[in-house]
Amino acid sequence: MASILIADDDPDMLALTKFKLEQSGYRVITASDGREALEQARIEAPDVAVLDVMMPHVDGLAVCHELSSCTAQPMRILLLSARGREADVEAGFRAGADDYVIKPFSPRELMTRIEALLAR
Repeated sequence: MASILIADDDPDMLALTKFKLEQSGYRVITASDGREALEQARIEAPDVAVLDVMMPHVDGLAVCHELSSCTAQPMRILLLSARGREADVEAGFRAGADDYVIKPFSPRELMTRIEALLAR
């Protein structure tokens, strides 16, 4: 069973995403800010990290950069953001993201993107 780390400071978004992923059979680890996401990623070594870009303490881009540069535990990274300008998306990929999803998004789209990352 694949494990997925979800990091989002919006408790409703976190709960909804967790619920949908668990319904699909994934083991889900949650974090409510960037620091906690880094800590959970080091402890749990998830297969995929789903990171909100705008989080307190450490933002999603910094978490993405840190996780993508760690060769000891390679994982796929998907960024979620309300920022949809081309420059924002490019910044996400430069930080090391494998995919970038603009909010609002459908749960089905998120699942499709995660499944594609896991299939790589």
